[in-house]
Amino acid sequence: MKLQDGREIHVRRAGDPSDVPVVLLHGFPGSSADWERVVPLLDREVVSFDFPGYGHSSKDRGASYSLFTQASVVEEILGQLGITRCVLLAHDMGDTVAAELAVRHNAGSLAFSVEQIVLTNGSIFIDQAQLTRGQKLTLRLPNRPSLFSLPTFVMRHSLKESFTRDAPAPPGAIDELIAQIRHDKGDRLMPVLIRYIEERRQHQDRWTAGFVDFQGPLSMIWGVLDPIAVLPMTERLKSLRPATDVVTLEGVGHWPSIEAAERLAAEVNRVL
Repeated sequence: MKLQDGREIHVRRAGDPSDVPVVLLHGFPGSSADWERVVPLLDREVVSFDFPGYGHSSKDRGASYSLFTQASVVEEILGQLGITRCVLLAHDMGDTVAAELAVRHNAGSLAFSVEQIVLTNGSIFIDQAQLTRGQKLTLRLPNRPSLFSLPTFVMRHSLKESFTRDAPAPPGAIDELIAQIRHDKGDRLMPVLIRYIEERRQHQDRWTAGFVDFQGPLSMIWGVLDPIAVLPMTERLKSLRPATDVVTLEGVGHWPSIEAAERLAAEVNRVL
């Protein structure tokens, strides 16, 4: 799919289009491939795509990768697909894109209706996030594309930090993440893409309100062993929005769609 600004977006649709579709919002530094094992297990039509800068979508060095821009990309994608109602299923950075879409939905300015939101592990309260050493190091780099590719061993070590000893990466998972990041030299954009964390800090009140004020069903399906988006985040949102449905996945960490696709899909189907 081509956006109005000319950027190409890698989009996939699957499943029965007879019901309100589920729109998947991936995280940093992943892609729609993170959901690959979940998609065929969901009971709804599913729309997945790579945000600009990620996976197989355009990776322009001079483009904006603001979370506000990414939310507008979702609006444009769904507009081109003719989707007027949807469920948002998000992970990591995608949680914050969902929050911005919720803000627009709550204000009546969104081009489509958000019927329901399902969040999986992501730093919805950035002040509680336990950033990895790799994330902190990348944030120290200049806010511009790198001239050189990141060494594979550096990427592997950084990604490994987002898993834990008790919830390790499944075989091949880190290699697949690296392949998606490296596509079209996307690893050189990492110092720019990770600035979403700084943006998250700046606008935390806005995006918290997006979830708290959302009138539809909102669920959190959370890996208990997440070393980054720690479990107390679920308790905090629940305290601010008591109607929030919280489901915890024992033995699962930051990447439920990769670590426990079957369990995640079962819980998503249950809350839909």
